Amino acid sequence: MAIDWEVEYNNRARVPEHPEIFARWQREAAAYRAETTAQGRAEIGLKYGPSPRQTIDLFKPREATAPLAMFVHGGYWRSLEPASFSQMARGMNAHGVTVAVSGYDLCPQVSIGQIIEQTQAACLFLWKRFGRRIMVSGHSAGGHLAACMVATDWKKLDSSAPADLVPAGYAISGVHDLAPLLHLAGNAEFKLDAAEARRISPLYWPVRRGSVLDAVVGGDESAEFLRQSKIIADDWRERGVETRYEAIPGMNHFTICDAMTNPDSAMTARLVALCART
Repeated sequence: MAIDWEVEYNNRARVPEHPEIFARWQREAAAYRAETTAQGRAEIGLKYGPSPRQTIDLFKPREATAPLAMFVHGGYWRSLEPASFSQMARGMNAHGVTVAVSGYDLCPQVSIGQIIEQTQAACLFLWKRFGRRIMVSGHSAGGHLAACMVATDWKKLDSSAPADLVPAGYAISGVHDLAPLLHLAGNAEFKLDAAEARRISPLYWPVRRGSVLDAVVGGDESAEFLRQSKIIADDWRERGVETRYEAIPGMNHFTICDAMTNPDSAMTARLVALCART
């Protein structure tokens, strides 16, 4: 049976209430920025690169020293911004983790390959600021970017960085084999051909044995999104990465993120455990 690529990969069409979810995210993010700013625990708009969107919002726990995590937002590499995701730091902050919420330029102004490079630059900025390894989590396009960070050859980019700068990642509803994007109308913005889609697919990257990647997805997501998380967990496990695949029952492509805001959720507990691996 032929796959209807547009149906499989159009998450906004699958979740018709997504505008209300996005509006709620904006409200929750603004409230958390206000709360943490008032407490002196936020640094908003730190610049790690030259363009206006290459910024990091930093949210600190109450403790002076803490593990370091980064969250990368989704939006199909072409929409949304860090200001809608500040609240994703709440759960980990409550357990003593400093959380950086990073931004990046969007397609079609830049390529997905350039977005990978910008996210790597954000990680190196954090390394130079804190001198700590980083657990990187991300949602959707950010899930793809989180996997890329785990598989990055950091010494090739900066000899001062540890080879395992990102020893652990948590990819939520990520796309890890980008070949299906060639079938989408959205490829007019991505501008991918088969060779470039493979080059920027973390599924095919060399990986470091002993690194860790969780690939999680909403149980109500499309068959393709379920497959995308399972294939990277299976493939990387065979190549020596400690991987974990989970389809979370009852969650769609957008609601799956909400557990990050809850200090008592199973997702937050797992993220904190991964931070301990850094």
